[in-house]
Amino acid sequence: MRYVNALPAAVRPPGRVGAPPFADVVAEHLDAVYRYLVYLTGDRAAAEDLAAETFERAFRSWRRFDPRRGAPRTWLCRIAHSAAVDWFRAEARRQRREETYTREEALLEESVFAEGLSPELDRALRRLTPAEREVVALRVLLELDGPSAARVLGISATACSTRLSRALKRLEEEMSDVRS
Repeated sequence: MRYVNALPAAVRPPGRVGAPPFADVVAEHLDAVYRYLVYLTGDRAAAEDLAAETFERAFRSWRRFDPRRGAPRTWLCRIAHSAAVDWFRAEARRQRREETYTREEALLEESVFAEGLSPELDRALRRLTPAEREVVALRVLLELDGPSAARVLGISATACSTRLSRALKRLEEEMSDVRS
């Protein structure tokens, strides 16, 4: 693409006139986009995930970016905003699911996770959020691989892996609290 600007205007690909290399745009704007997402979400972990999603979306649509229509930072912030809106909607759905599960859980008195679990592990599993229990169930109990569990959850494989890691860490903390 570095020879594009040497071509006559009539034969240049649309949207590529003066566009910097994508890697340069990432290097220049990654921190700003991340800070913007931290401000929007108030959650650094979510902002990291959303920044990655923003730059993935930007990379996929980079060939359509036209620097004559706006600055790269503005374009990236629009993509980040869209990703954040999607995240907020997903969070609202997750919270509604958790409230539903919490109401249903109050009705359940017996162990529902698996036969043969220790009472301590059963109580620790009950203390996880529904989203954490769901990813543990898919990955550990049902033994689904990461991409399959991610498809079931409707999230990326990276987000699924992160959620599982956090859930297992929290489960470990809950178990250590029970033992103490």
